Order: sequence, then structure tokens, then C-alpha cells
Amino acid sequence: MHTREHPQGTTVLVLGILSLVVCGLLGPVAWGMGNRAIKEMDAEPGVVWSNRGNVAAGRICGMITSIILIVAAAAFAVAIVVAVLANN
Repeated sequence: MHTREHPQGTTVLVLGILSLVVCGLLGPVAWGMGNRAIKEMDAEPGVVWSNRGNVAAGRICGMITSIILIVAAAAFAVAIVVAVLANN
């Protein structure tokens, strides 16, 4: 077994953190890239990945931000419907 670093590990982590702090639209990107990187890591069982934790953290940040975006969009849609119904 040998140790390697996934080339997108840092990118996934940075996108995940930025999605929480700066731009929520990066959340789904971090989530998707994290999923792809984890699948690539799992496809090579003989390798110890030194940055698997970074990939997992970025992926989880992306998941959290994506869920927040979905909840916010649903709340906004409900608010619009309530406002329209209240004016009729």
C-alpha cells in the first residue's frame, strides 16, 4: 500500500468552505466534486489517501449549503404563494 493525495482534495475543501461563507451556489459544485473524488478514491482500494478528510469535509460543507439553499428556495416559494393568496 502506498500513500497518495487526490488532486482535487484541496479544491473540494476550498469550494465547500466558500459555499458556506461567500457564495452558496458553490455548494452543489463542492458536493458533486466531492462525490466524484470519493468514488475515485474508493475505486483504488490499495491506496491510502492522505487528503480523504479534506475531500469529506468539503463535500459535507457542500451538502449543508445545498440543503440550506433548497430550504430557502422552498420558503421563498411558500412566501410568494401566501402573498398572492392574501391579496386575492
